[in-house]
Formats: sequence, structure tokens, C-alpha cells
Amino acid sequence: MSTAATSFPERNAAEVADLVLAPEAAAPEVLARRVRQRRQMYAGQVASYSLGASVLLLYAYDGTVQMNVPSLFWVGGLMIIGIFVVMSEAGVGDRHSDHYLTVFQISAHMALQFVFLISVPVIGIAFISVLFLIFAFGTLRMTSAQAMLTWAIATCALAAVFLVSDLPIGMPVATRLQRIASMLCFVLVIGQCASLGLFGATLRKILYRRSIELKAAYQRIEELAELDELTGSYNRRCIMRLLDAEIDKSRQAGAPCAIALIDLDWFKRINDAHGHPVGDEVLRTFAITMFANIRPDDRFGRYGGEEFLLLLPETDGGAALRMLERLRSIVADLDWSAFAVGMRVTISAGVVTLRDNDTADTYLARADSALYSAKAQGRNRIATN
Repeated sequence: MSTAATSFPERNAAEVADLVLAPEAAAPEVLARRVRQRRQMYAGQVASYSLGASVLLLYAYDGTVQMNVPSLFWVGGLMIIGIFVVMSEAGVGDRHSDHYLTVFQISAHMALQFVFLISVPVIGIAFISVLFLIFAFGTLRMTSAQAMLTWAIATCALAAVFLVSDLPIGMPVATRLQRIASMLCFVLVIGQCASLGLFGATLRKILYRRSIELKAAYQRIEELAELDELTGSYNRRCIMRLLDAEIDKSRQAGAPCAIALIDLDWFKRINDAHGHPVGDEVLRTFAITMFANIRPDDRFGRYGGEEFLLLLPETDGGAALRMLERLRSIVADLDWSAFAVGMRVTISAGVVTLRDNDTADTYLARADSALYSAKAQGRNRIATN
């Protein structure tokens, strides 16, 4: 009476979850986890065979079976386990998608049960009950095709035992010791089934939790794909997509819409004089200032370099100019001396409102023209077109 079930259900379930979610190309740490998990499984099998042999010793002591049956059963189980241990340590399983070689393990353990079922049919029910446990383990790792194959093999073997032979398969309960041994057979199988059930339940919980973590990670990746890494504002691809959407929304609703193309004045001089790290901090500080002073529905993104695009939905030209003038004043009044003594940072912006015949390109071109006008007039100012 043995099983291919593994012990340490909760820890093994966590490692199985890691392997299920791991990339197909197994990294060294993944391979190491697989080896560790297989070793734990084989240790559980040794313990299981040892318990089964102990129960057989009770039958042997009672005289129900010969005295050599327990030792033969134990040695047979260890031989099967030893073969798979050698294959595991040699990395044979890692060359296959099922690194446990589940079908081969299930088949080998079933074969051993049938050998002893035929050899000592008087306690055959004990060996048959273990088949349920072996299949319970297999279902945790086998595909549908593998399960059908092993089920077919077991069916053929059972048919041969029950229909072809006339073996007196039973479970002796005539003496007190026989009843104790028979009880222990079922107690062990039930206990190991409970262990497998705990393993499966824990695995499902861990996989469910990992799936939630993956969803959160994917969501974060999607967010990062839309954001500029330096400033945390929308990147160019995203802000352009939002611009197209805002144009369509404005036309459908018949509402005004304005945009502002903003440039940090003389930013190249800041980089040249103080270095790119200081320039990066200036860009981050500017972006934070913008986020703190625009409306929740406004959209702010990095258009390129030190140029930024601000979308102002449902905003007419006058309101847009007043808003940009306020933002310009806020930036100009900030104390930039923390980055460099005497540093002063200002912005120029071109503000335009949407026209009936505007496309995204013509809309931006007019904003760029207005920005160029603001720069031509001396910078640190807002211009419109």
C-alpha cells in the first residue's frame, strides 16, 4: 500500500504555482526548484511505502501473508522510487514538459500494486484501494490524454484480475489483528487522500492569488506603457491618442476644446550649465507642478524633449489663455535655487482652440506656430493663433 503522493502540501503547492507561472524556458532557479520539489515528493513516497509495509507486517505476524511479503513490497517500492530519483538527478525529466514523468510513475506504481494483488489476493482490496490514491495524485499533474491512457491501462488490468482470473480477492477481518491491519489500510489511504486534497486546495488558492498579482502587474505594465518614465506624464504616443479622442468627443458634443504646447525656456542652457541630472530634476519638478495645478479632466503629456502638450476639454480660448497664464506665473515664481544658485525656469506656450476643419496635425501645427510666436516675443509668455 503506497502512493505517489507527495508530502509537504502547502510548500509544494507554492512551488508548483511558481513553476506553472514560470516561463517555458526554465531558468536555473526554476530547475533548482523542480529538483527540490521532486526530492520532497520522493521522500513522501518512501514514507508512504514504509507505512504500507508496516501494515503488511501486521498481516504477516497474524499469518495472513508470508513474512517476506512486507519486505518485498517495501524493496519493490524503493526500487521504483530509486529509478526515478536517478532520472531526476540526471535531469531527464527537465527535458520534457511534464518533468515529473507522471505517466511513467503512475504506471510503475500501479504495476507494483497489481503484482501484489495477484500474489496475495487475500488482502487484494488493500492494494486496489491504493489505486484510487495513485490516480488522485496523477490528476494533479496529468493532461486529459494522459489520464485516459493510464485509466485504460488500469481498466485492462482490473478486467484481467476480475474477469479472467478467479482470484479470491478480499480483505480479511477474521481475527482482531486482521481487523486492525485492515482498518489501518483504509486509515492510511484516507489520510493520504486528505493530504492530496489539501495540496490541491492550496495550489488553487495560490494560483488564484498569483493570478490577481499578475493582473495587477499587467495593469501596471499598461500604465507604464502610457507614461513617460522621467516625468510621470503621458508619453507622446498616449497623449496623441488622447488628443484624437478629445477631438472626436468635442465635435460630437459640440463643446469647445483647447490645447497648449508648452516649452521650457532655454532648457538646453540648463543642461549645459548644470548637467543632465539637474535638467531631469527640473523636468520632474515642472511636471509635478503642472499636475498639482491643472483640473482632473485635463490631460498632460510629454510631447518631446522639453515640450509638453496640455489638453483642455470643454475650454474656450479665453479660459485657456487665463489658465496658461496662471500656470506660467506659478512656474516662474517657483524657487529653483535648490537645484542651482540663481537658477530661474520659465515656460512659453502656444494656446489654440479647435476649429471645424482641424485635424490632429493641423491642430498641433497651429499650437506650434503660437509657441514659436511666444518665443519670438521674448519667451516667458503665452501666445495664441
